[in-house]
Amino acid sequence: MSIAPIHVVGGGLAGSEAAWQIAQAGVPVVLHEMRPVRATDAHQTDKLAELVCSNSFRADDWSGNAVGLLHAEMRALGSIIMSAGDAHQVPAGGALAVDREGFSAAVTERLEAHPLVTIAREEVAGLPPAEWDSVILATGPLTSPALAQAILDLTGEDQLSFFDAIAPIVNFDSVDMDVAWRQSRYDKEGPGGDAAAYINCPMDRDQYEAFIDALLAGPKSEFKDWEHVPYFDGCLPIEVMAERGRETLRHGPMKPVGLTNAHKPDEKAWAIVQLRQDNALGTLWNMVGFQTKLKHGAQTEIFRMIPGLEKAVFARLGGLHRNTFINSPRLLDANLRLKAQPRLRFAGQVTGVEGYVESAAVGLLAGRFAAAERLGRPIDAPPATTALGGLVGHITGGHLEGGKGSFQPMNINYGLLPPMDAPKRDAEGRRLGAKEKTRLKKRAMGERALADLKAWAERARAVEPAE
Repeated sequence: MSIAPIHVVGGGLAGSEAAWQIAQAGVPVVLHEMRPVRATDAHQTDKLAELVCSNSFRADDWSGNAVGLLHAEMRALGSIIMSAGDAHQVPAGGALAVDREGFSAAVTERLEAHPLVTIAREEVAGLPPAEWDSVILATGPLTSPALAQAILDLTGEDQLSFFDAIAPIVNFDSVDMDVAWRQSRYDKEGPGGDAAAYINCPMDRDQYEAFIDALLAGPKSEFKDWEHVPYFDGCLPIEVMAERGRETLRHGPMKPVGLTNAHKPDEKAWAIVQLRQDNALGTLWNMVGFQTKLKHGAQTEIFRMIPGLEKAVFARLGGLHRNTFINSPRLLDANLRLKAQPRLRFAGQVTGVEGYVESAAVGLLAGRFAAAERLGRPIDAPPATTALGGLVGHITGGHLEGGKGSFQPMNINYGLLPPMDAPKRDAEGRRLGAKEKTRLKKRAMGERALADLKAWAERARAVEPAE
């Protein structure tokens, strides 16, 4: 008997991952992507899984970082996003960063080649047709106005939105390496083994103070409807950070710790701007933490105040775009289905997760849930002890004890997982310090998560389709 296809709307990271998981389960899938028929404010190509902001998937250490744990869990479940990211990584210290063009091209090619995947280049305007009995909406922060309005009409919820800012990209050959130098913070090696993955541009105190003055005075993009902008704290525009206090940047993306100026090793920098490699050729570098809503002319002038970037040529300037997300704890069930119309599932950033990997992870889960439902198999979320389980718990309401608090976008973090007691002594009985306790606790949480995920995946594979 032929299996009816599942429809996935949106060809970003979440939609691409959902489609891949469905097809890998043996279920046909139609992936609807409106580009290039209809462009967006942020995308530049028609490739699937295009990265529109940073090229970093962040920390890749499963034993000491929650996002690294999420990486490991997704790899264990055959994630196309992690596979393509690993194949197209570029140096980034302890992080996993990718060549954005090679990455999206690889995802596109693999989905196009899959025999159970059909890619439809068309806009889904409004709610999907009623005959589509299983749909995943993974339209992300740039959901088309017609579909966004249809969702609001169906749910009756007020629209929730925040704003995301894009960091500039600099041409490498325009960076003055007589001033800047290559080094990762604390010389930490990343997945590629490079301990000098970042370009560092130092500032003394006077240069930093002048830079802060320029940021505060620079003209910003102004929009009447955006007077009260609920920014997500993990992606604040740099000038908004400066407005929160003159020292904020120096203790944030411009912190000078763990770095030694190769040209002047005896001089301590007051602040440091870091650039991270953005493509495999090493010709493009993005300004870490420098997402901005400054007007383009002001960006060029102000960012050239940074030592080493006085003659910087910008391949892309920063920008600001709207990110939309739904009130998932009220609108979605435990399997990411819309309570008002269960044939519709949601995935990705629109559900209220933040970050590339988190968005793809929810796509992975939505795809697996939809495929299991189509095949007549039980639909079980991953254990709450896993990073994947913690994410789905966050967006379906597990974090709102007694209905208190407001729902806001969130990255994966250890606070979404059940706690574990930190060990007090080592194997020889010696009392552990606070840092060592924390390190061992995180490792134990990672070991628990990966073991529980493995058992969950094995149980899922053991279940045969219903007759």
